[in-house]
Parts: sequence; structure tokens; C-alpha cells
Amino acid sequence: MKKLLFGIAILLLLGYGWNELKSAGSEENKVVVREGTAAAWEGAESEKPGAGRQMMLEIDPGEIYKGDLLLINSRHPVPKGAKLPDVVNLFERPELAEGIGILDDSVELPPELLSRFVEMIKAAETDGVDRFLITSGYRSVEKQAELYDKMGADYANPPGHSEHNLGLALDVGSALGLMKEAPEGKWLERNAWKYGFVLRYPENKTEITGVKHEPWHFRYVGLPHSAIMQKMDFVLEEYVDYLKEQGQIQAKVDGTAYVVSYYAVKGKRSLSIPIAGSYFLSGNNMDGVIVTTWGSDASGAKEAGPL
Repeated sequence: MKKLLFGIAILLLLGYGWNELKSAGSEENKVVVREGTAAAWEGAESEKPGAGRQMMLEIDPGEIYKGDLLLINSRHPVPKGAKLPDVVNLFERPELAEGIGILDDSVELPPELLSRFVEMIKAAETDGVDRFLITSGYRSVEKQAELYDKMGADYANPPGHSEHNLGLALDVGSALGLMKEAPEGKWLERNAWKYGFVLRYPENKTEITGVKHEPWHFRYVGLPHSAIMQKMDFVLEEYVDYLKEQGQIQAKVDGTAYVVSYYAVKGKRSLSIPIAGSYFLSGNNMDGVIVTTWGSDASGAKEAGPL
């Protein structure tokens, strides 16, 4: 669920203007963790960023199972009754991915995810990296079952437990060879986070994700989440757990201040959020929602040294 306040949220969500974080230790490369939980902030209205200018947001339990930060893995399946994404067949609409190779006529992607990916690839082209292939996008549960039977649990999640089943991820290849060695793979590993994408299954996180290293599998989580995950070396499992533990974190990315808050949801509830900035909301597919705010009322993040 995404909301737009004062006409800027869509541009921010797409990452326009966020081409890079500043170098480590600079004033713009800060991730700040404030002690206390989201519940504590609710009880301390005067201390919230933007206190005095709040709006009430009504949260339904169904919101737990919607959004860009859903954790989908072998333990947390695609939500029952989840709305399947609208997708386009890239073989039939090659103009939507101009300059990018398509593996075969089965590759489908949600238009919004495709647009974000194309923006990122255009940036790679300016660095002389331009031999990308899209090898897989949205997959039906049936297709996932075929892949699982063929590849096994080390390289594929069970049907109904894959990010591909909701169109949240895509597999990327290179015409120059294996992604682990190709310039395309190395560029994405270094830069994808700047555009809201993360390498979902890094080589050093197999024990956490349950999936072996996949240098081709990229997941969209959006900014500032991709930047925080990159800085703190988190995969999505670690990130959603960290948000639950901390309750709220404040981050400054390329000069924009964000407040990221976790709220447990057991029934309908009301949340108070700033009105002078922008916000978007995502469930975690477990037990709560993550609210991200930014703008003038989300600028309460205090500067601190790198974590």
C-alpha cells in the first residue's frame, strides 16, 4: 500500500535522485537507531518527529500480507488469497525492456517492477555495463513446482513459498557468462541497493535464508530499506527481525531523513503518522506492518557515526 502526500511520494519511491550514498563516515551516510520501541513512541507523542502534526491511519489485519517488504521463504508462504500481480510478457512487449535480453517467451514481470529495473539498467549502461538478460520474473505456483522438482530445496523454494509467485523478484543474467563472474553481476552486487533492489541470497547468508548463493536473484524492497540492508549487511530475514526488535529506526540516506517503524497488528488499530511528509506501508507477512515516513516531519533523525 503506497500513499502519496503533496505529490512527491511516487518520485521518491522510484528512487529518483538517489543515485548513491555518500562515502562511509560522511554526514550523509548515517543509520541511526533510537532506543525504545514503537509502542514507546506511541506513548510519547511530544517526542515523535513531527509531533503536533499527525494523522490517524487505520490499519486492518489484512495489511500484514501486502507490500514490498513481505518476507517470503520456506517458512512464510505467499499469503492465502493474495492478489496476483498484473504482468506483461516481455517477449511480446520487447519495447518495454529495450536493450535488455529476454531469455524466452515465458518471461513476465509486473510493469512497476520492470520500470524500476529498467531505470537501474540505464544507470549501468552509463558505466559501460550493458549485456543484461532477464531470465525469469513472475512464476505461477505450477511453474515453481516444476522448478522445485528439478532444482531441489537448495536452489529453489517450494511452490507457494517463492517471491517469484508474487512478482516481487526477478532473475538476471549476463550475455558474457555466469553472473558471479560477469561485469553485470558485479555491477548489480555493488549498486542494486541504490535503486531499491537487494541481492536476495548472498553467499555468506545461506544458513539464514535457507537458499544457496544466487547471484542472479534480485528482490525489490525500495529505499531506504535497501540502503539500510546494504549498510548493515542484512538479508530480508534479518532486517524484518531487526525492525521488530528495535521498534523504530531513523535513517538518513542521501540527505533525506526517514523514520522506519514496526507495529504489531492483532486486530484493527489506528496509527499516528506525520502529515507534512510522505509515507508508505508494507506488511511483513508475519505479524505486523512497517511504516516508512520521510519529509519535513520525518527529519528527526539525529546524526551519529556509522554503525
